[in-house]
Amino acid sequence: MERLDKILANTGRWSRKEAAELIRAGRVKADGVVVTRREEKFPAGALFQVDGETVSGDRYVYLMLNKPAGLVSATEDPREETVLSLLPGHLRRVGLFPAGRLDKDTVGLLLLTNDGALAHDLLAPKRHVDKTYLVRVDGVLDGEDEKAFREGITLADGYVCLPAGLERLGPSEAVVTLHEGKYHQIKRMCAARGKPVVFLKRLTFGPLALDETLREGEWRPLTEGEVKRLQQR
Repeated sequence: MERLDKILANTGRWSRKEAAELIRAGRVKADGVVVTRREEKFPAGALFQVDGETVSGDRYVYLMLNKPAGLVSATEDPREETVLSLLPGHLRRVGLFPAGRLDKDTVGLLLLTNDGALAHDLLAPKRHVDKTYLVRVDGVLDGEDEKAFREGITLADGYVCLPAGLERLGPSEAVVTLHEGKYHQIKRMCAARGKPVVFLKRLTFGPLALDETLREGEWRPLTEGEVKRLQQR
């Protein structure tokens, strides 16, 4: 149970004071009933409306972003534009952050949330959450590359990668499946094979798959089913 003014303020659309003013003015409904007391409490799942517009009272927000190239995966950066710049103002005020990172020039699936516990679970090294990527390289991929990925590539700094999948789609294109997430890992793995990456797109993150109807730079809330699959994995 949570106070109504706090529920509204948590959406990022209004300050606590502005929310209180809306409530006092009779502009807020909870489960179809006008509420005029800011301190009245409601459970998760209650339906809220402000001036007839439905407002989510959920504590946590989960967004799928089709990240474009040129943005960094961070909440803020002194020199670079971040992925949060793609969101409307009220969503930039609810504590969202990228769950995991994509390089500045990498595109594709990025999960944005303010659910720290879920993000920690998904990113914990011991969890080995699978991630798949579409990769294009400068060079021709062959069976020896598949074997090297399958056996675990040794990077230039001596780190031995966990076994990974490389499924060739064409002479220079493949789908790579990782079970870990080291810094610039796919780029370093392909470099170790003498075939530098020229394009990289994340397709899946655990049970979550990129919605291909989203153009680069577009986002949408996760469906209830997608959230449950992330929580249950």
